[in-house]
Amino acid sequence: MPSCRGRFDDLARALLDKAPRAHKFDHGHVLVIAGGPGQGGAARLAARAALRVGAGLVTIAPPSTAMGEHAAAPDALMRRPVDGPQDLVGLLRDPRISTVLIGPGCGIERALSLLPAVLQAGRKTVFDADALTALSRHGGFQGLTQDHVLTPHLGEFARLFPDLARLLTADGPDTLSRVDAARTASLRAGAVVLLKGADTVIGRGGLPVRIQASCYDAAAPWLGTAGSGDVLAGLIAGLLARGFAAGHGAAIGAALHAAAGRVLGPGLIADDLPEILPRIIKNVIQSTDYK
Repeated sequence: MPSCRGRFDDLARALLDKAPRAHKFDHGHVLVIAGGPGQGGAARLAARAALRVGAGLVTIAPPSTAMGEHAAAPDALMRRPVDGPQDLVGLLRDPRISTVLIGPGCGIERALSLLPAVLQAGRKTVFDADALTALSRHGGFQGLTQDHVLTPHLGEFARLFPDLARLLTADGPDTLSRVDAARTASLRAGAVVLLKGADTVIGRGGLPVRIQASCYDAAAPWLGTAGSGDVLAGLIAGLLARGFAAGHGAAIGAALHAAAGRVLGPGLIADDLPEILPRIIKNVIQSTDYK
């Protein structure tokens, strides 16, 4: 039976490690845009994952009405209210904010209203969940670059790229492979496209497609649970903040996510995933295997 385990390259291991004299700002600052009252769990999962993967600082930014529900642990997380586009523009005047994550629990209308400010900020950005639906209503992919990562599951992919999604599920000679779909979507959007699934495929513009295939001895089916994708988005945002190029960060984030799912196994919930990351990352730094 073939193995689907991959290998972390030397650059990945070097970047995941930290220099003894490094300062927190050497490892980037992630801004996670959160949603309204009662919708903050997804953003907190993502923020915790970004912290665990080694981002130097992480700030969560809900509207003022939801600030109270983000007061609990982790105490390492910073909180700043963002009620609308002007608040976000003001916050992003801080050049130390290196990466933005928008989408988990954000709400589609809120994401849509904040998209122009995000796109104009010139930061590395991960667009996940509600932000992907907002992008599909935004009127095109203007403003996206190869510093941006889109993380759709198949349903979100169909909203963004309906013609490609139809070919993915078609029968006959016109059927499109997931590899070709992700590559074509990335070229069309001008951004990195991570198409989620058991075989997660990462289109990187004109660069070779990356695949994180969680099958056979590398299967991680328990990752199919609420909040798991939010953790993945946070991992990628944290890695981008730490200096990974968007396509490389997306691939390593997917690999760490799958590794965490395999280690935890049956019964995992999304809250468990960030907590196992120190063990996973230590293994990566000391070895080449996806443990």
